[in-house]
Order: sequence, then structure tokens, then C-alpha cells
Amino acid sequence: MKTEEARQYQNLYTQLAAVLGPERIRRDEPLFRHTYTKLGGAADIAIFPDSPESVQQCVDIIRQAGVPLTVLGNGSNVIVKDSGIRGVTLILTELKRIHLDNQQISADCGAAMIDVSNFAYEYSLTGLEFACGIPGSVGGAVYMNAGAYGGEVKDVLVSALVLTRDGKMTLRARDELQFSYRHSIVSENGDIVLQATFALEPGVKTEIRSKMDELTFLRASKQPLEYPSCGSVFKRPPGYYAGKLIQDAGLQGLRIGGAEVSTKHAGFIVNVNHATASEYISVIEAVQAAVKQQFGVVLEREVRIIGD
Repeated sequence: MKTEEARQYQNLYTQLAAVLGPERIRRDEPLFRHTYTKLGGAADIAIFPDSPESVQQCVDIIRQAGVPLTVLGNGSNVIVKDSGIRGVTLILTELKRIHLDNQQISADCGAAMIDVSNFAYEYSLTGLEFACGIPGSVGGAVYMNAGAYGGEVKDVLVSALVLTRDGKMTLRARDELQFSYRHSIVSENGDIVLQATFALEPGVKTEIRSKMDELTFLRASKQPLEYPSCGSVFKRPPGYYAGKLIQDAGLQGLRIGGAEVSTKHAGFIVNVNHATASEYISVIEAVQAAVKQQFGVVLEREVRIIGD
């Protein structure tokens, strides 16, 4: 890092530490600690704000400094490259409050969807059972309209509080978020999801628990949860299932370095032996090439790849 750039980063670090406190900012933070794949290099600066207001303050400082900003939730659906991330990485996992207002649940962006689903169960509210096995955070779930077992975030979301590109906190109604399959407008416009509100219905607690147990069993029996992974790597191609195409292509067990196409579920790529991000990405690309060659189907990644 050049002298002038080092001075700029030191000044930025000092300003951010003044907002957050020294315990919520780190230099050269290894990002494999913050991803489900256990992959990735270091962030130049990583910050861990614990309130929407501190996020707003920090983002304003970072933008005025002209330094790159990367937003990361709990890292369940992301691959960080081995070279890491330049600038500031905003990690939102400390924003994790969940509270009830009548039959609506509001949850901070860093709360795990599994925890929100369990919270709904505790209050005998139905509608979020599908999320009982989604490892992602609330912010990430809104970002990509996460779903499982026939349910999607768009089915229960009322609104989301976002921080816009120009630094304003704005409440977006569900229709404004333009949800579609594994997509929302947030994935395009640079908004940062800070909080989401879900509308649920009164239910029978034992029935809610039974449905959650059923989905948890299905997930554990079909998915390779014993290894680090990013979950489902690819979106479902129209008219096909990604896992079935990969299986039919004979790719299960394909391995590059420590990354492997799961023998338990072909839609997953697992880190079986200290894989690098480059190895993991190479397996993704090899699968895409083979499926296109054999079936003429282009597999689009669901997982995000970030970093330099």
C-alpha cells in the first residue's frame, strides 16, 4: 500500500473507530471466519456495527472517503476470493434483534432466518416454517428472495427498512422490492437492508413444530450439512432442476483440490479438505461447462462471488 493510500486508510480507520468503538473494527480480518464455505482472504478493514444508525454513519464516512464498500451478512451464500476484499467490508451480523408487534415480526438484517422462524414458532405464528433450515440472514434473504420447500420471503414480507445509496433510511413496501425468483431490486440498486417485517397468521403450535421438524429432517437427510458449503450453488433453470442435471452429467464426486461436487446432493459443492476459493470456483465453472456441453443448459449461479 502506497504512503498516501496508507494515510487515507489510517484516517478512515480512526473515523470509523470513533463511531463504533475499537472493538467493532478490525484490520486485515480473515473473511473465511465469516463465510459458510470457510473460504476467502482478508478484508483491509472490517466493521461490525450494531445499530442501523451506526451503519448509516459508517457508510457516510466510507463514501466521503471514496473507499470501496462491500456488504456482507452471515456469509451463507457467498464466496470470497483468496485475495480478499479491498476497502471496507461491512459485516452486519451484530444487528440481530427480533421483536413482535401483534402478528408481525420485525427482525434486524443480521438475525438468522432460522432464529426468526423459531421466534415465530414460540409465539404460535405460522408462515415462516419454510425458513427453519435457511442458514442465511434476514438481510440476505430479502436481497435474494430466499426460499425453500415451496415458500419464499416475498410470501410473508410486509416491508423492509433500507439504507439507500444516497444515505437515507427508507421503508420499502413489498411491491417496491420487485421480488422474483432469487432476486429483488436490492440486488441491483445498492440499497442495504437494515430490517424486515413479516406478516404471519395465528397457528397451532404443535402443528407448526411438526412442519418444522419435517422440513429439518428433509434438509438433514438430503443435504451435505457435514461439510462447509454455500448451499445451493445454482438457480433452478426453467424446466429443469440443477441438481438433477449435474447428477445426470456424472459430475458427483468431481473434485479440484479440496472442493468437491457433493455425492449426497449434486446441487452442492462442499469444502472437503481446506479448499481455496479458486478451487471452489473452478469446480463451479467445470460444472457449468459440462452441463452446457451435455445438455445445452446454462446454469446460473445463485451464490455470489466477491473480492479482488
